[in-house]
Amino acid sequence: MKKINLLSIVIILFLSSCATYKPQILVSEQIFKTGQVPFQQCHASTIQVVGKDSLLVAWFGGTHESNPDVVIWSSLYSKGQWQSPIQIADGILGDTRFPTWNPVFYQYPHSDTLSLYYKIGPNPREWKGYVKHSLDKGMSWSAPQQLREGILGPIKNKPLTLANGLLLSPSSTESKEEIWKAHLEISRDHGHSWSISAIRPDTSIQVIQPSVIQHRDGRIQVLCRSKENKVMAAFSTDQGFTWGSWQATNLLNPNSATDAIRLRNGLLMIVFNPAIAGNDWWEGRTKLHVAISKDGLQWKDVLTLEDGVKNDEYSYPTIIQDPKGLIHITYTWNRKSIKHIVLK
Repeated sequence: MKKINLLSIVIILFLSSCATYKPQILVSEQIFKTGQVPFQQCHASTIQVVGKDSLLVAWFGGTHESNPDVVIWSSLYSKGQWQSPIQIADGILGDTRFPTWNPVFYQYPHSDTLSLYYKIGPNPREWKGYVKHSLDKGMSWSAPQQLREGILGPIKNKPLTLANGLLLSPSSTESKEEIWKAHLEISRDHGHSWSISAIRPDTSIQVIQPSVIQHRDGRIQVLCRSKENKVMAAFSTDQGFTWGSWQATNLLNPNSATDAIRLRNGLLMIVFNPAIAGNDWWEGRTKLHVAISKDGLQWKDVLTLEDGVKNDEYSYPTIIQDPKGLIHITYTWNRKSIKHIVLK
């Protein structure tokens, strides 16, 4: 009986600490200064830990989004500073040059291979998925490989590898008829072959760019950008192969990307734009906030990263937790730089 009471006390204390958790900003910096890089605009960053106290960030940059000169750039953080951006992928296919889109780093657990997933094509309705690999922490890259037809790779946010080795890659499609659908691309062999798990395609809910997380009880959850003015969620109890109905969270969403992870303390954390959609797709991206949750549906807004004015854009966040427990967030800063935030 005493053991049961002690366990209950421990659980209560744990839940209480989660409820009062408020992240603190340790670092807030631009990865590069505006006007000091060989591109006019940048967007859609991804971040990866590549060694002790070292980070690698990538994004797409060029004249402007969808211009054929848009390529994938990266910058290494090492020895306390960010190095100058270098180009690591382009959209040249034969005699034609296309823009590149939405890089996503991913490293399989216990693997030395770092993968860079990205898209090539004139627009999100016609793009194709590509991948490169690095064996030296992003210093050099293999030749690009196109993913098989119908497989796009992670559209914006990182894949998730389960304890049994199953890889869940969060993806989505946008049709020429402006129909948005989310799905997982699932691999049992470290990305050599794939199957597709559609997430409730039978509904009229319009969603793209999912984040995928696993709850402590084993359930899989996706959180999606939507046309519903809310961050939308769905749950799976069989490792992502079938899905329950779409559910609206209490988070506003102005048709803008989010990213979410499960922290080591068991809480879920999301970075999002707290607004509804405007007349144009870019409206609603002037503020960027952080929220936490226990169940993935009810969220508590705990931190403001940006509180901008009209025509500012702070968007497309990505979030990871490093081996020390620090939380790293990168996001688009007015299309002129990529900002890096460290939380504890």
